[in-house]
Amino acid sequence: MPDLVGEMFHQIAHASTIGISGHSNPDGDCVGACLALCTYLKENYPEKRVDVFLEPIRKDFLFLQNAENILQEKDPGRIYDLYFSLDCSEPERLEKYQTYFEESCYKICIDHHVTNKGFGHLSFIEPEASSTCEILFDLLDYDRISLGCAEALYMGILHDTGVFKHSNTTKKVMETAGALIEKGVNTEMIQDETFFKKTYLQNQILGRALIESVVALDGRMIFSSISAKDISFYGVEPADFDGIIDQLRVTEGVKCALFMYEKEVSTYKVSLRSSDDCLDVSKIAASFGGGGHKKAAGCTVYGKRRDIIMNIAELVEEQLDGAKE
Repeated sequence: MPDLVGEMFHQIAHASTIGISGHSNPDGDCVGACLALCTYLKENYPEKRVDVFLEPIRKDFLFLQNAENILQEKDPGRIYDLYFSLDCSEPERLEKYQTYFEESCYKICIDHHVTNKGFGHLSFIEPEASSTCEILFDLLDYDRISLGCAEALYMGILHDTGVFKHSNTTKKVMETAGALIEKGVNTEMIQDETFFKKTYLQNQILGRALIESVVALDGRMIFSSISAKDISFYGVEPADFDGIIDQLRVTEGVKCALFMYEKEVSTYKVSLRSSDDCLDVSKIAASFGGGGHKKAAGCTVYGKRRDIIMNIAELVEEQLDGAKE
């Protein structure tokens, strides 16, 4: 069996320039993985140029080491010797950074989405892992992980496990978190500042989404949406919607939660959550060109709001009713 980890570090050792990107609308795991790898490489390979390209991240993530160095555009003509795609189920989800990845000399993909079939020259795909940060922790040399790197890894695991309460929280997850805590991670600060604390605007938009939510399929599904007009009125950004889908999901009796917001006319970003082992929302997302996990997935859908909701509800109903047969 080939030593894939050895090959990854061989490529790192021989690269002069390294690029790192994650999926669009980067969440805690995506940001954590990208900045953890960046910090690890900068500290252990100071002679190399390491650049992270992500869409603007949430303000409460800016405490992470190297967050201030995140770029949106690369130097014209620069081709990276090595490029990492992290927490991204397919190249297309890198969106504007896909070309940076594709034109690089060597490509490595690290991800935990079940819909990821592997891409690039080297792939580390572990659908059973809680997060990309968990996988990355296993790939890195623990003794060379600094506090800054550990904070980013811990934050990613924290967010993708919902503060260790989702079903993907395993014994290994807790052991990994414990190992990171031993590095000196301030768990209380990271949990409060990046997961629980909300701004006044975030509370407003959460309230609006909850008030206007609707149940369907005899109470087994709940959905809510935010229009582009409302987004403009409240002055919020996509990052401000974090937590809405999870609050919808814990509604009593609900098996599936759907939240979507209008990115532009007839274009919606859709998030799906499942509370039932018989409902695989990654399959629903995949049917619209998206992806994710069995109980948490997303996609971008084009069309009218009502049609999108009805089409998704039909797929949810098929799975739920099919499980009874």
